[in-house]
Amino acid sequence: MIPSPPVTYQTAISGREKDPPREHRGAESRVNMLTNMAASLQSARFSTNYSPLPSNFNQTSLISATSRLKSSQLEPNYGAKRRWRRNLVVAASAESESGGAERFYLNFTGFPFPLGPFLNRRTIRTEAVKGCIWLFEQEQALGFSSVSTNIRMTVIKLKSGGLWVHAPIAPTKECIQLLKELDAPVEYIILPTFAYEHKIFVGPFSRKFPRAQIWVAPRQWSWPVNLPLEFFGIFRAKPLKDEDDSTPWSDEIEQKILSSPEVGIGPYVEVAFYHKKSRTLLVTDAVIFVPRQPPECISKESLLESAKNGLAVKLLSKGKEVPDEPVVDDKLNRQKGWERMVLQILFLGPSNLLEPTASFAQMSQKLIVSPIVKTLVFSKVPEKVRDWIDRIVRDWKFQRVIPAHFAAPINASRSDFLTAFSFLDELLGERVATQPSLSILFSSLMGRAASYFPPDDMKTLSSLDQFLVSVGAVKKTVSGRKRR
Repeated sequence: MIPSPPVTYQTAISGREKDPPREHRGAESRVNMLTNMAASLQSARFSTNYSPLPSNFNQTSLISATSRLKSSQLEPNYGAKRRWRRNLVVAASAESESGGAERFYLNFTGFPFPLGPFLNRRTIRTEAVKGCIWLFEQEQALGFSSVSTNIRMTVIKLKSGGLWVHAPIAPTKECIQLLKELDAPVEYIILPTFAYEHKIFVGPFSRKFPRAQIWVAPRQWSWPVNLPLEFFGIFRAKPLKDEDDSTPWSDEIEQKILSSPEVGIGPYVEVAFYHKKSRTLLVTDAVIFVPRQPPECISKESLLESAKNGLAVKLLSKGKEVPDEPVVDDKLNRQKGWERMVLQILFLGPSNLLEPTASFAQMSQKLIVSPIVKTLVFSKVPEKVRDWIDRIVRDWKFQRVIPAHFAAPINASRSDFLTAFSFLDELLGERVATQPSLSILFSSLMGRAASYFPPDDMKTLSSLDQFLVSVGAVKKTVSGRKRR
């Protein structure tokens, strides 16, 4: 079975967001907004990493926004034999995406790049498994660039009636309201990785639910300064342990930990979870599935900004003439913006941003390991990764995968998951015993193998890897061939 994307939803809501009412565009409203944001900035404490700043400010003098929840029955648009419906709940405001107290969240921290959006984050909630699993998504931008992707929080309802929250996102008013609409208490908050982009939200989120227990992946670290969890606003956290059957949720959710040796500045740590009832595998950054269309949470402004022929496009245009022309808001430009975003996220410096479609087609609609993670992390510790993957495939009969970025849920078998890690075979000089499905073999013949990345697009990433190895920032390999 080839991994298939989540259902592509077609909604009756026209456009991504309505423009703000004319009366909200006046000078007085803008002055009030800037004045209150300046006051918030003065009271904030910043560092090169993160300060436990109360991040969801209740600014009564910001533009007054009336938030309306729109729920529409949506149909899948691909040819499945079984036609079924899901509810997509979109928190739609009467304002533009750049405004609204419900979406206000102040963050300028991050290293080496701050993580945006800096002031507002729209939240989209979808129901992945009826009455059981919900996905909450927000836009996540890289610094002041035009590159964005989505970041995902997964919420599972336990038999106790409580909620198990995986990888919290920014606790805006909108996000918390959508969570409270599930009408269940938050019992557990899970940080499944060491990664800053997920760690930054755990403290502020946990303060919204003070009775919830916090559980974190082991061997937490930060860079350039290794700061304790308390600095991030995370208190009384309990460590997650590999295959621990003593956790309060062990009857329903199992866990396996990848904890590698240090590959450079610190170890790579990620906890995979398996929800038995729904046969769902949860990962953070281990695999991704790039959808053809941009996630709903990414703003049209971000997409159109990425579609502009800026400096990055000119540098990566292979000497071709780059036209300086205005970008109009249409479907083609939004798609171009998305394709450019994806290639920069995956490769840092793709071969051709001027015409991204060919490379994008090679990287989308398949379950893969991100080129960055593969090159800078997993290729350094192939034995550890192989052991983790083999244990996951051996013990868990999952039928869907939910990563923390890009598309989800992904309909994928264990063979599809193994195929995404086929590059380990070459590194370890061995073959995976499990045979891939016929659809995977067909895809490979069509040039869409999960382990195939366009060589031209990989050049910048490979050069970066060689440079980091040469200066000692990253090790060439931490483990060698598997001993028999």
